[in-house]
Amino acid sequence: MFTVHTFAYVAPPLRIQPQATVLFGGDMMFDRTIRTTIDQKGGDFIFSCIDPTLQGSDIVVANLEGPITATSSRSVGSAIAAPDNYVFTFPTTTAPLLAAHHIGVINLGNNHILNFGSDGVRSTESALTDAGVRYFGDPLVQTVAVTSVHGISLAFINYNEFEPSSTASTTVAQIRQAKASGEIPVVYTHWGIEYATTSPEYVHVLAHEFVDAGASIVIGSHPHVVEDHEVYNGANIYYSLGNFIFDQYWSDAVTHGLMLQVTLGTSGVQTVKEIPVVLQHDRRTCPVVSSVNPV
Repeated sequence: MFTVHTFAYVAPPLRIQPQATVLFGGDMMFDRTIRTTIDQKGGDFIFSCIDPTLQGSDIVVANLEGPITATSSRSVGSAIAAPDNYVFTFPTTTAPLLAAHHIGVINLGNNHILNFGSDGVRSTESALTDAGVRYFGDPLVQTVAVTSVHGISLAFINYNEFEPSSTASTTVAQIRQAKASGEIPVVYTHWGIEYATTSPEYVHVLAHEFVDAGASIVIGSHPHVVEDHEVYNGANIYYSLGNFIFDQYWSDAVTHGLMLQVTLGTSGVQTVKEIPVVLQHDRRTCPVVSSVNPV
């Protein structure tokens, strides 16, 4: 005789690893004909085509190519290539408009944020703070934005070629400090040559330096066109995402930008999904197609 013992196997509970999904866009400009279209049709119209894409991530990050002030626009109605055509100020409704469309972190480190001086920077930061939008890349103090998404701590760090106080050594130090603090360093840059579809060698050197310091991903802006992409030491580098919200239409290169949906875990970047976008002549930005690149 023998006895059979039956045991029920109880599987240990699955440990669900935390993840954060961050959507990155390129250059945004809310003056000139973007401003007049918003005046005529409302700010929601500009985002109406891209909204489902924006809502599909935990947070959206993009470059704000100018200050938010109560000053009247100088670029509206100016002649193309005239000096005033490149002096930007965005209406005070811009910050709540960004927040309403899920854009929660803004890069300020660019060549237009000082178009209205330090007062313009401070006005921008006040408006963003009031709207609940985080920012980084302040050219006056080199701000880093640290935010937690589903328990994953992200540090958004800027490098701005066009601001003397924004040096590579400062960016490297900020990356290392973020790593030491248990944060995932995300570097968003403003660099390169406008309208050049191939990035210059000197930005490759900088990007590699940032990755070597610990950056999990490096994302570029400023050229207004999409540039090359590489994986260096396991980290994705996108040298330019091109335009996101802008009124440039003279070629396919300036009308076709790129967004990146980046999934991050506790150890860094897990996947990168490319989402091409197109600037419509009615001033809306719309998604084109998407593909997935493994890390």
